[in-house]
Amino acid sequence: MEDIGPYSTQPVPLDGMTALPGGFDGSRGENRLPQAHCQILAHNDLQAIHCWLAEFEGSPQTVRNYRKEAERLLLWAITQRHRPLSGLLREDFQAYQAFLTNPQPASYWCGPRAPRHSLQWRPFQGPLAPSSQRQTLIVVNALLSYLVDAGYLRGNPLSLVRRRNKTLTPETGEALAQERFLDRETWEYLKRYIAGLPQTTRREIEHYERTRFLFHFLYLLAPRVSEVASHPMNSIREYRGKWWWFVQGKGGKKAKVPVTDEMLDALMRYRRFLGLDDLPATDDLSPVVRSLKGTRPVSANMIYRLVKGVVTAASESIALEAPLPAAKLGKASTHWFRHTAVTHGDDAGIGLKYLQASARHEKLETTAIYQHAEDHRWHEAWKKLQYD
Repeated sequence: MEDIGPYSTQPVPLDGMTALPGGFDGSRGENRLPQAHCQILAHNDLQAIHCWLAEFEGSPQTVRNYRKEAERLLLWAITQRHRPLSGLLREDFQAYQAFLTNPQPASYWCGPRAPRHSLQWRPFQGPLAPSSQRQTLIVVNALLSYLVDAGYLRGNPLSLVRRRNKTLTPETGEALAQERFLDRETWEYLKRYIAGLPQTTRREIEHYERTRFLFHFLYLLAPRVSEVASHPMNSIREYRGKWWWFVQGKGGKKAKVPVTDEMLDALMRYRRFLGLDDLPATDDLSPVVRSLKGTRPVSANMIYRLVKGVVTAASESIALEAPLPAAKLGKASTHWFRHTAVTHGDDAGIGLKYLQASARHEKLETTAIYQHAEDHRWHEAWKKLQYD
């Protein structure tokens, strides 16, 4: 086995790599084109990856996500396959797909979150779920395609696997369900698009204010679209010193969801725009979301079409800048924001019990005996989910 230096005992993050071990730097990789064909200032794999990442320097979250996948692949190529990244072949990428399901040896590859340059840092926290595996391979494919377009690589061997392996394009209901949420990067692009909506004419302002409120509602309360259309303003009310959304959901089941200060601010802003008092009175049966003029309710179908219109326009606005988030946004619909809220809440550290209670995925009867004593803690925990 060739010497791979410190990489054999301790993984090194990409931004800590000053040079790759001799024979593994990719300067003579099997899949390399002659340097005369190269359109980027890259003589080795590390330089080529940095050229690719530099294309996204205006999007820090994108850089972090893409860097993570590049360093995983680079370390795996060197330590597991004993090849430079630019020497990987079709069979190598088949092996990489299998590796993602169970990175071994676990002591080298997996560990809890830790500072990137500490001895405790590891590339993975554990095996990747199918949706994460797919996202990893999408990013790696984007890297390889870029290097082919740049004249650095002869071809993209992963594209050969993609045509033969359905795990990259899952068609089952289960696989699709796992994908129906917006990752943080894509969510940030959408928020930026909404914040930049035109506000010159009165109609543009009306559209902006309703859109802003609607997406706060979808994200911070995790409703079903039918619930957005059917509930009145007084379903948001104070209870035991906290604000809650009292919702009647699927099967007529009644529940309550914490209304955070951020959600309450969004509600008050929307109500002020409509010429209403800041907070709804107990007898305010007017619809939560309404027509642009603020006079009529809107149907669930109309809310669905409003959301689809916004995410489609947002997708088109970033298609050149960020093709992967754009593709995901183009598929999104109203229900995605319910999954997005729960997923981001889990990432933010909200306990599973509170996530289940807020999303109302499980029967409430089994947790009802604990709710009265823990309402305050639940309300505080839900604040970890923030729109801004």
